[in-house]
Amino acid sequence: MATLREYFDTDFNRWMNIAKPLTLQSKSSPAIEIPARLHLDFESNAMFISCYLPELPQPMAAIGAVLNQLNLIFDFLKSVEVAGGFRGERLTRAAQMIFTGRMYFYSESNIPDIEGENLEKEASSKGHSIFLRDGRYAAEKSKLEKPVAFISHDSRDKEGIAKPIAIALSKLMCPVWFDEFTLKVGDRLRESIERGLKECKKCVLVLSPNFLDNTGWTKVEFNSIFTRELMEQTDFVLPVWAGVTKQQVFNYSPSFADRVAVDWSLGVDEVVRRLHRPLL
Repeated sequence: MATLREYFDTDFNRWMNIAKPLTLQSKSSPAIEIPARLHLDFESNAMFISCYLPELPQPMAAIGAVLNQLNLIFDFLKSVEVAGGFRGERLTRAAQMIFTGRMYFYSESNIPDIEGENLEKEASSKGHSIFLRDGRYAAEKSKLEKPVAFISHDSRDKEGIAKPIAIALSKLMCPVWFDEFTLKVGDRLRESIERGLKECKKCVLVLSPNFLDNTGWTKVEFNSIFTRELMEQTDFVLPVWAGVTKQQVFNYSPSFADRVAVDWSLGVDEVVRRLHRPLL
């Protein structure tokens, strides 16, 4: 299951945004820093706000502080000159956009319904529209998202390769099966992985020296992946080569040596760009 922070990072990727940390200070508590974003919809000439609140003893107080300092978020526009539009058309400048009043707060601390309703009513009286998203939002949204891509990798390549790919695909609105995002305490590992391999549209296979040397669990995964290809007679695998040669891949699996792959040396942005198209 994706985390609330990951949803904050990916929910509004259709629109351009200006992101900066916002420092909240009060006399009774130390300063806290929260990620804030000003989202720009050039087609509608409109902008809105989203903020992420880490686990806090008084999340409502933090939200109140943000509402009292909206000018600090609008000041984000002073740091960058942004304009959008098609060639030949009059450009829409971010500084001239209309604020819709919409604000999305992603709070790691669950907010009681009654407190949330009171806040929404108060904000509405001032022309603002507040949306509160906490752990319950992340849980419910995850239930509705069927992974499109299964990320198969050796555990030693998790942080350096697999996780950056998973995060980047998620930002492109492509749900992924990635153990760190999907598995929760108590899940049966084998059953969850097999379900992911059955349900996903494609498998992103990270072939690295670590993967090729692993004769344990990754070999079992690979055999399951290869079996699905044989059963469905379709190209299910999207290979990513990370520090391996064609000969090494051939020695591991001759049938995959002539498969068009993307090389990790191109960088995560280019790798994900090439992976994204066949996942659409």
